[in-house]
Amino acid sequence: MDVVGRVELVFSGEAVRTGNHVNLSAARSEGEHLWLAGDETATIERLVLDSPSAPTWGGRQRSFPLADYVELPGPPEEEADIEGIARAGDWLWAVGSHSVARKRIKAHHSEDKAIKRLAKIKRQANRYVIARLAVEAGADGRPEPVRMAADGRRSAIIGARGSENLADLLRGDDHLGPFLEIPSKDNGLDVEGLAVHGESLYVGLRGPVLRGWATVLELRPVTDPADPARLAPGAFEDGARYRKHFLDLGGLGVRDLCPDGDDLLVLAGPSMALSGPVRVHRWHGAATPGTGRVVRGDEITVETVLPHGDGVDHAEGIALLQSGDPSGARLLVVYDSPAQARRPTARSVLADRVLITGRGRSVGRPPHPR
Repeated sequence: MDVVGRVELVFSGEAVRTGNHVNLSAARSEGEHLWLAGDETATIERLVLDSPSAPTWGGRQRSFPLADYVELPGPPEEEADIEGIARAGDWLWAVGSHSVARKRIKAHHSEDKAIKRLAKIKRQANRYVIARLAVEAGADGRPEPVRMAADGRRSAIIGARGSENLADLLRGDDHLGPFLEIPSKDNGLDVEGLAVHGESLYVGLRGPVLRGWATVLELRPVTDPADPARLAPGAFEDGARYRKHFLDLGGLGVRDLCPDGDDLLVLAGPSMALSGPVRVHRWHGAATPGTGRVVRGDEITVETVLPHGDGVDHAEGIALLQSGDPSGARLLVVYDSPAQARRPTARSVLADRVLITGRGRSVGRPPHPR
């Protein structure tokens, strides 16, 4: 991996109080603006970068609670475990993990309490949403989400209270249905990664990994004719309401997705509670009509290998910066659980600017699953 530079991302307010700034899970760039999300709240953060192509600093943070724009199925203050964001046209998208979680053991827990916690599984309604937020220029001229745009566009959601969510849609699926009630860190269903290209919404799954193969779902959301504040998965030409693509990521799951032309960059990492390996793959022609349902060989190649710590520095989000930096370091990588070396102050964390080889070239192929 070639790290060309680092970017100090400075946060304030609730993002710091909740620790969301050290639990970053998704990123997307838009010129000098950087959209971020973490898994501790139900908010999206917007930072302003000092350069759209070669930033060293990002700050002037603003938080945008999802509950201000769409009808969440759970309490507005409940976390949504946002694991992917996407920006396309006049819309900003966000997706929750759609996962159940097993209680974790902490160092201060007694043996009895630790054993009891391992048997407890929690479910939070706000995790089961896909939100499409209308974006327009605010009073300061910067992009911001709104409930209703001046041109009539309206923010909407898949998974509002009392409606069908993605997990409901997958309940009868031969591959994924059996994993819906398995906790995410146990190789259960776990959404991580979101990308939009044309009419298609690509949803990456960290888990389950099926005999070494990762899954990306393709959806075509449409507005509910009975309620413009709600979305529903629309039908493809064959009548299916979603498509499955199985990717050879060498046994890893999807941790984020990022469009690059008709390709998708795929951040790949372990599906369970492990530290590495972590790679960025290029899914060539992912958004073209001829893309396959089983993606392997020359269709999926490795762009770069990312570092990882032991329990720290988990690469969770990738974004493409604007072209213009002579170094070619177009990829911005943000990390969950940053090591102390990535925390210059209590309010800031360091992201990496990474060189990628460029569309159509690669540094290799992933090892094939056994």
